[in-house]
Amino acid sequence: MSSTQWTPFQPVTTPTGHAGLPTGALNGVRSRRIAAVCLDLVLVGMLSFALWIALLVMTFGLSLFILPPLFPFVAFFYNGLSVSGRRMATPGMRAANLELRMDDNGGRVPFVNAAVHAVLFYLSWMLPPVFLLSLVAADKRCLHDILSGVIFTRRL
Repeated sequence: MSSTQWTPFQPVTTPTGHAGLPTGALNGVRSRRIAAVCLDLVLVGMLSFALWIALLVMTFGLSLFILPPLFPFVAFFYNGLSVSGRRMATPGMRAANLELRMDDNGGRVPFVNAAVHAVLFYLSWMLPPVFLLSLVAADKRCLHDILSGVIFTRRL
């Protein structure tokens, strides 16, 4: 295997780290991700509830019969817009001092990748053992990170 080709199980041995990132960029990422996702779930829940109440009031209660669950839609746009923004992180990630970058070049994540990452993350909750991949991957990425082509790092 050449030194330029990377696999999830190969330790990061380059002097600058993975995708040109400093070597300390992945320290403490797992525990910070857990804290960030807890805060983000609370924030998305509060946003969903506020939107649900606003739509309920604006439609005089008629939306109760036709309104689909808002949580998936709010979570999709919450993650997609905040991660693809200039801060490259959701409010929970910023509180945990994390940011999401593209795996190949370490650059900003486009909206499509951020939204796909969110969808794959929420689908991963249906099969929790896929989160265990992070324990054996050298770059501490979960399966949904690998499939969407992103990497979590500490804020640089």
